[in-house]
Amino acid sequence: MYEFTREFTGEFTYLAGFMAALERHPRRRALTCTTRETSWTYAELNAAANRLARALRTAGLGRKRGDVLMASLFNTPEYVFCFIGTQKAGVVFAPINFRLAAREVALHLDDSRPRAYVYDASLTAVAREAVRLAEHKPELLIVVGDERPAHGAVSYDEFTRGQREMDVSPERAAPTDEIVRLYTSGTTGEPKGVPLNHANNILRALDVIMHFPLGPEDRTMNMTPWFHAGGLHSGGPCPALYVGAEVVGLREFKPREVLDYVGRYGLTYLIGTPATIELLSRAQQKQRADLRTLKGIVAMGSPLDRESCLRYAATLTPNLYNGYGTTETFWNTILRPQDLPDHAGAAGRACTGDLVRVVRLEEDVEHAEPDDCVPRDGTTEGEVIIRSLKAPFVYYNRPDETRRHYYGGWYYTKDIGVWDEQGYVTVLGRKDHMIITAGENVHPAQVEAIINQHPKVADSLVVGVPDAVKGSVLAAYVVPVDASLTVDELRSFVPGQLAEFKRPRFYRFVDQLPVTATGKKQHFVASRWAREDFQKGVLTH
Repeated sequence: MYEFTREFTGEFTYLAGFMAALERHPRRRALTCTTRETSWTYAELNAAANRLARALRTAGLGRKRGDVLMASLFNTPEYVFCFIGTQKAGVVFAPINFRLAAREVALHLDDSRPRAYVYDASLTAVAREAVRLAEHKPELLIVVGDERPAHGAVSYDEFTRGQREMDVSPERAAPTDEIVRLYTSGTTGEPKGVPLNHANNILRALDVIMHFPLGPEDRTMNMTPWFHAGGLHSGGPCPALYVGAEVVGLREFKPREVLDYVGRYGLTYLIGTPATIELLSRAQQKQRADLRTLKGIVAMGSPLDRESCLRYAATLTPNLYNGYGTTETFWNTILRPQDLPDHAGAAGRACTGDLVRVVRLEEDVEHAEPDDCVPRDGTTEGEVIIRSLKAPFVYYNRPDETRRHYYGGWYYTKDIGVWDEQGYVTVLGRKDHMIITAGENVHPAQVEAIINQHPKVADSLVVGVPDAVKGSVLAAYVVPVDASLTVDELRSFVPGQLAEFKRPRFYRFVDQLPVTATGKKQHFVASRWAREDFQKGVLTH
């Protein structure tokens, strides 16, 4: 057993898996950039990663454990070079949301304290202001797409120019070494760093390889950013490059272009949110593209409803997948094509190797015991908890949050849900978002689902506003798909489907809802809107 342990601790790394894919087929395409219309083979990608790794080493990074390279990058080749190159240099790769404001980026810089910060040239103004605001100043500022960056920064091409392409590897590597630090999408507040090690990334890759299934002949495209788990891990660079497939980068989502790319690049899997898939379906209905190479479309971030599933099956592909999970644990339940549309609206059953349970809600105890489950009757509500080795079981630099979410080897999601005798879990909403009105608990997701059934509604978000009698009443922010929609139409539509205490008292029509990069609604932002709108008297009664 010692011999196995010795080999396991030295070889069970994500980088070893990538190098094995390289050895199997060095001339196979690994990466394609739709913007530059350029591709890289596995050998060429490896060479580019080696140049970056050697440049980082030359600059002094990777000599001590914990050095970080933070990146504000689109789904471009440099993101992939950083993902592989930092591992070769022994540096942690921390991609962050490129939509963040300067002050938000500064918080990330101060949290991870990166020695290098890489950003796209189009983000220069935000990046430079973030560095000015941050207490921590990265030693290296590296700009992608600008050959003449401002003083104090260096272009990516100049930084890597002249570096040798020979293989380089970290001086030490173990399965538990952190290689990627993702930040949560922040549905409940300030984002938290999730430190993912080699084993976490390998298990996430294998999960996708099993469940799609994903093989070397596949070509994937993420319609949402790679900086979050639904991008990097759900069919993105992590599983694709581990199995030897090709990942096709999309800098900006435009539904008509994505449909055309399917035929042009022979895409086999598209991965996105229900919102992006809805836009694809509408574009396909207007002008049909050749989608014969598609093996499946994967939805992450929120559940698909039955009517949407039927429509997408007719317009896009019958092979629809819907995953549920978190940045911390990746996806942990899944609905496969054979589950839809019959189980539409549910989160699915536990993924292979994972345990997902619904445990009792305890008012005076933060964590119910993992075996204190609610009945599998589809009606008794509880908290969804997850046990998976795809999780790191810790947050970076946030011991209080670690204690709040992890207990006894389980991750406590703070999601409220039910499960049935077949193990299908349905998520009703967040503990944090639950509205108590006149002593009754209301889950916004349930109300939103009813409002969204109105043919003139594109989407909605429900929050609570103060009420002197009931404590809180409901306010709904609605995105109309038809400008003729009125509040009176919604009021007459809802009563037959919701109990009186669940019906919104106030409405406001908006152009868009606050959502994260993964498409998850940010109720805490809308709650702030509601408080301000309530005081201004602009909510329609």
